[in-house]
Amino acid sequence: MLLDGINHIAWISKDVARLAQFYAEVFDADVGPTRPHGQGGNETMTNIRIGPHTGLNIVVIEGNTEPERQTPMWGRGRIDHFGLQAASPEAFATIRQRLMDNAASDGTINDFGAVHSIFFRDPDGLEGEVVIAKPSS
Repeated sequence: MLLDGINHIAWISKDVARLAQFYAEVFDADVGPTRPHGQGGNETMTNIRIGPHTGLNIVVIEGNTEPERQTPMWGRGRIDHFGLQAASPEAFATIRQRLMDNAASDGTINDFGAVHSIFFRDPDGLEGEVVIAKPSS
């Protein structure tokens, strides 16, 4: 393959501090500084590193109401949710517990054949999923 995963996912938030705290607490993410972004002077961007070469580029745009809009699964536009790859079965278990501790998931483990996954909602209401390959038998 020519690709090695996802470099970043970008979305608009109303409260980057709250979002950064969630991803740092649950996923041990590294939160970068908030910097001015865009041409109009009403945007900032914060990069939240969630893996060795994967980040969340969180943009806050003054007056933008898009972060308030959430609809049911498959009604949220072209990108519905995102999946994060757990580093190990132990990491998957730790993340699962942290998601439940943060009331971001009920902890249900989904069996999708070759993988297990857990769905969660971050503080902005964005749906995410954590995936781990099932052990070979």
